[in-house]
Amino acid sequence: MPERSCFRFAPSPNGELHLGHAFSALFTARAAREAGGRFLLRIEDTDLGRARPEFEQGIYDDLAWLGLTWEEPVRRQSDHFDDYRAALARLQAMGLAYPCFATRAEIEAAARIDSPRSPDGAPVYPGLWRWRPPREVDVRLSEGASFALRLDMARAVAAAEKIAGAPLTFTEEGSGPAGETGEVRAEAQLWGDVVIARKEIPTSYHFSVVVDDALQGVTCVTRGHDLFHATYIHRVLQVLLGLPEPRYRHHGLIRDGSGRKLAKSARDTSLKSLREAGVSAEEVKRRLGFATERV
Repeated sequence: MPERSCFRFAPSPNGELHLGHAFSALFTARAAREAGGRFLLRIEDTDLGRARPEFEQGIYDDLAWLGLTWEEPVRRQSDHFDDYRAALARLQAMGLAYPCFATRAEIEAAARIDSPRSPDGAPVYPGLWRWRPPREVDVRLSEGASFALRLDMARAVAAAEKIAGAPLTFTEEGSGPAGETGEVRAEAQLWGDVVIARKEIPTSYHFSVVVDDALQGVTCVTRGHDLFHATYIHRVLQVLLGLPEPRYRHHGLIRDGSGRKLAKSARDTSLKSLREAGVSAEEVKRRLGFATERV
């Protein structure tokens, strides 16, 4: 029998959901329904300093208000650090990751004004600890210093392309921010040596979503344009770890009147506040273009 399609909506419980989250959840649920597939909810709470139980409960409340249902049990990332440790050990055994002890201030000071920029606009990490002597690294580790584990991207891309036997690509079923669709080149080197784990937390966003999507059998990843270029990194990790390649379907973002994308950090109007103000779920769906959706 053919594999049943599997989709997921994966919010972080570090604030209240807004209209942008509602659009993404409804978009994903519709894609799953049209494909006759599964719809999963995943709680991405590896940022233990910001995750809150009340925000997680708010996610369940908001999605239920929108009329969405999902498979149980819900995967909560903080319950599965051992999965990430096991995958991380495989990557470290390949010699493709190294600890970086540089502070954010030191990295910013080392990055020149004319330094290359990553797809999200930040300066590319200047490689401060990429080639440090092993003895120096061992001393810092023995002292218990905090560190970020970074992927040696140049070597990682070379290793992944050797495994794949070709430059890395992914299949975009929607469109990227510049209209990219179909087979897209995964230019992970544009990101530089990204963080894949930290001393305190054995994973990062990029690392955990790749591991989780494989473990949960996700076959199509739906998400906003702001995460399109992250796919470059994810393809490298998938190939290195021998994980299946999902299809991708990116969508546009919900923005305010000035064109800024909605964000929790900006305290944009939450679904909870709309609900408490008497706005109906049907009105929200109409506003987002899902007026006739049967969820």
